[in-house]
Amino acid sequence: MSQRYEIRFSGAGGQGLILAGVIMAEAASIYDGKQAVQSQSYGPEARGGASKSEVIISDSAIDYPKATVVDALLALTQEAADKYSHDLKEGGVLLIDSDMVKNIPAGNFKTVAFPIINTAKNDVGREIVANIVALGAMVALTEVVTKEGAEKAVLARVPEAFVELNKKAFQMGYEKAIAARA
Repeated sequence: MSQRYEIRFSGAGGQGLILAGVIMAEAASIYDGKQAVQSQSYGPEARGGASKSEVIISDSAIDYPKATVVDALLALTQEAADKYSHDLKEGGVLLIDSDMVKNIPAGNFKTVAFPIINTAKNDVGREIVANIVALGAMVALTEVVTKEGAEKAVLARVPEAFVELNKKAFQMGYEKAIAARA
């Protein structure tokens, strides 16, 4: 990777999207030796409206910390898909929660869909780790950070009592994205 790669995690406030972005940036910078910056939209969105977390990853210096032409977009809600998909570049990746986003935005990008929130709830056992399921999926789809680096970043951020839950959530998202991409 010789240029900047822009990722946007979007959905509703309270879904853990800021944490997912922070973990992705830490995976890139701490564990994979790349340059990374994370920013977020945090205001009234924290109470449930559309919110976003952006991560810029590059092998060289990052001189502008905001996403302008997004390479990969996660949309956990219809509102987020509608609001942010216009920034997705041609040939980019749109990852959506298939239960929540029914009207898939049109564009020349690859759409990958699976029930992210229900995967967390039913397959992992706790809805609260939907952000980690989504993170695992984003790592699989973008390959901009290593799986190992991302797993280490996840485990560095969770309390000991929740290590196994988050490992399972990350792995489940990773596997589901690969299956949905095929």
